[in-house]
Amino acid sequence: MTLIRDLVGYGRTPPDPKWPGGARVAIQIVLNYEEGAEYSIGDGDGFSESELAESPGAVPQGTRDLATESVYEFGSRAGFWRLMRLFSERDLPVTVFGCALALERNPEAAAAIVESGYDVCSHGWRWVKHWLLSEDEEREHIRKAVESLEKLMGSRPLGWYCRTGPSVNTRRLVVEEGGFLYDSDAYNDELPYWTTIEGKPHLVIPYSSDVNDGKFVRPGGFATGEDFVTYARHAFDMLYKEGGCQPKMMSIGLHNRIIGRAGRAGALARVLDYIHGHDDVWICRREDIARHWYEHHPWDGDAEGQS
Repeated sequence: MTLIRDLVGYGRTPPDPKWPGGARVAIQIVLNYEEGAEYSIGDGDGFSESELAESPGAVPQGTRDLATESVYEFGSRAGFWRLMRLFSERDLPVTVFGCALALERNPEAAAAIVESGYDVCSHGWRWVKHWLLSEDEEREHIRKAVESLEKLMGSRPLGWYCRTGPSVNTRRLVVEEGGFLYDSDAYNDELPYWTTIEGKPHLVIPYSSDVNDGKFVRPGGFATGEDFVTYARHAFDMLYKEGGCQPKMMSIGLHNRIIGRAGRAGALARVLDYIHGHDDVWICRREDIARHWYEHHPWDGDAEGQS
């Protein structure tokens, strides 16, 4: 395999993103909706999900883990609605990284997302690790995700994001499927950038795992809501300061079953209110960033990318 990596990016002179209103930073809130699409014995996987839950599963491999299943159920039954109220009270635009099967299994939640005007970036047909799929399996998962979300949400997804990371085939298969404005299967920048896939221009809007509630359930991560508030405010303050001459974007990654817990949701509210108290901030959906980039920074044929 030929090693193709870009370790340079924009370098010391990143472009001015020209965010609307001259904003110093673009804030992008991502709500990951995965509950019901995770690995489960009931769905024929032969094992139960064990990641991004309150505690690691205690049952043997191959045994149905009802406790972990119920942790995920909390996300769709209760956490989702707590977060929706929090966003609604502040009239915030949100992007949902939605697993198609998860949303199929909670039509009321899917309808609420549509009613709220949030955009849905496809988080796959199921919340599975795409690097474990064969190329044909992954192609079918992408096709099924698009078909399902279009039918359920009333419009097809315009973005793509895999569970934790893509396979070596993912971006090519996303471009092959067509109809996407961007993917977010990268963590390598604070601005969108163009790449080429088999000669075709393709936009990447990087995501981030740092201001992300997943760190509550990972070793060495956030222990309390105060940890989340402190880190998120420090990240915002630095980006806001730098935004006076080099504006960037900041992603806030959330999960129903994690930040939706009562002891953490209040911390998120504090972060959002802190950000909202600043001028020159663009809080937007991921689709809005993509369309802005297409308009103000169109493909110029110079970018180098994986093909």
